[in-house]
Amino acid sequence: MKRHWVITCTMLMVILGAFPVSANYSRFDTIITGGKVIDGTENPWYYADVGINNGHITAIGNLEGAVATRCIDATGMVVAPGFIDIHTHADDDIFDLPLAENYIQQGVTTVVGGNCGGSLFPVKERLAELEKKNIGINFALLVGHGTIREEVMGMVNRAPTAVELDKMKTLATEAMRSGAFGISTGLYYAPGFYAKTDEVIELAKVVAGYGGIYTTHIRDESDYNIGLGAAVKEAIEIGEKSRAPVQISHLKCLGKPVWGKANEILDLIAQARARGVDVTFDQYPYVASGTSLMGAIIPRWAQEGGQSELVKRLQDPNMRVKIREEMSANIERRGGPHTLFIARCSSNPTIEGKNLKEIGETKGIAPVDAAIEIQIAGGADIVSFNMQEEDLELIMQSPYGMIGSDGSLVEFGEGVPHPRYYGTFPRVLGLYVREKGVLSLEEAVRKMTSAPANRLGLTDRGILREGMVADIVIFDPETVRDLATFEKPHRYPQGIVYVLLAGHVTVEMGKHTGVRAGQVLYHRAQPCQ
Repeated sequence: MKRHWVITCTMLMVILGAFPVSANYSRFDTIITGGKVIDGTENPWYYADVGINNGHITAIGNLEGAVATRCIDATGMVVAPGFIDIHTHADDDIFDLPLAENYIQQGVTTVVGGNCGGSLFPVKERLAELEKKNIGINFALLVGHGTIREEVMGMVNRAPTAVELDKMKTLATEAMRSGAFGISTGLYYAPGFYAKTDEVIELAKVVAGYGGIYTTHIRDESDYNIGLGAAVKEAIEIGEKSRAPVQISHLKCLGKPVWGKANEILDLIAQARARGVDVTFDQYPYVASGTSLMGAIIPRWAQEGGQSELVKRLQDPNMRVKIREEMSANIERRGGPHTLFIARCSSNPTIEGKNLKEIGETKGIAPVDAAIEIQIAGGADIVSFNMQEEDLELIMQSPYGMIGSDGSLVEFGEGVPHPRYYGTFPRVLGLYVREKGVLSLEEAVRKMTSAPANRLGLTDRGILREGMVADIVIFDPETVRDLATFEKPHRYPQGIVYVLLAGHVTVEMGKHTGVRAGQVLYHRAQPCQ
């Protein structure tokens, strides 16, 4: 009687090398078995094994009997593409924190930096420098309009001359040729705020000519200046006239004046798409935003010339009165001093985690004067509670939205940052999928994977398909959730069991392995004909 030996993954670690393996069986570096595959396209989940060779997915299906160097049992778990965070400020700290643990532990395998108008610069040199860091996450970059503008013009509040605009266009061209995926604006911030629409259109045309995208922190998310609706219309106009795909960053209804307007701005986007304007957006799943103290409440006219000029104006008694009045109005617009918390303050870490009301009471001064003192000392990052849950959920349900953290890399335990730094993606899966049912699991995964990949033009990741890079996250749909809170933000999520970067296990059983398998990603820009 002839015996037939079937070598499976579970047997392989014990007997590989002791017995010859039949050539009839497929061989893999890694096989992920028994999981529910959610491929990133919004297709319904299905059971399948995933085989990986040389950092790429080489088989999806029933791989029983195949052999592999390593097998991962995903029974009871979801196997999905690695999450792509289309909106981060990771370029602020990736050189110092190349492991990117607060993102990898969320299941994020690719981060996009350079958002809100500020970026690494010059692009070619800084990306080459980053290549040498052996990073632990994939990194893509947008070039910042504000960065380019300041390079050419400084912090001046005026339109560029024809020569200056040409210089900015040249720098945008160089950035695209160096691998940038597009250009970002921070039209709410200085110096982006000083740019008129036509200036931005001209730079977006450059990007469009190389197949890049235009992303924007719109000019107003409340009623600071032109209003939320007009700011969305401006973003659409820039896309329509430049022919660049538009990505509106962290879409929200910020502050009491615009609460309840989610349907209105979503209608504007839907109408634009109906007439052929390619506009989408991203969103984080929190009712609090995060920015700098300067960005939140200090008027833009007072920021011309930068921090040193602002300090001079604040120390001028007459000028201070005007700035203080506008700051007070902005504090109230955001919900009052008790809603504005200091996240990080290098000049005085003792106030981190406290709000302006508490800080003012401790000092025996008005909250606005406490804010002025902090800014004169060098400023601070803040967390600002200014949104309504109803608007957030309506925006999340739009098919044109994606998930983006608007966070950065952070040293564990440093400061009191926004919990989105640690919890954005698990929060969507746990709270808004499992508990609230705002999204289906398949739709949530699409918003985290294929949607941002398509937006960026990443054709080799974002979907589980044969031939794609094996950036994969394996999570438990019954337990995945964020643990980071506003009071205690330095907490990694639960339920993210494995994360693979190009087939390398970077997170195993919820713990970082120390492996650095990330890549600097380049947009291979070619002039469009």
